[in-house]
Amino acid sequence: MSATSLLVPALVLGLGTYGFRVVGPLLRDRFTLSERVERLMVTATVVLLAALVASAAFIEGHAFAGWARPAGVLVGAALAIRKAPFVVVVLAAAATAALLRLAGVP
Repeated sequence: MSATSLLVPALVLGLGTYGFRVVGPLLRDRFTLSERVERLMVTATVVLLAALVASAAFIEGHAFAGWARPAGVLVGAALAIRKAPFVVVVLAAAATAALLRLAGVP
């Protein structure tokens, strides 16, 4: 593999990413969305994030991840709902999963 075959796609990807970031602020005032569309976009964001969390919590590769990981996610979610600091949420979730795995829970 030559350096050019890696450099050209990286530059194209970088320019495309920069282009998307520049277009947003430039076109922000040219388009207005209805309140219904804005609500739908917020709902879609929540649904996509929930699906990401669910798939990461329950699936590893192509199989069920075991019960320790979902338990850790549940502990993290409970702490996040109670407005615990982010570091506490992450550490408690990781500790929960680690302790359950140490106890033999898959």
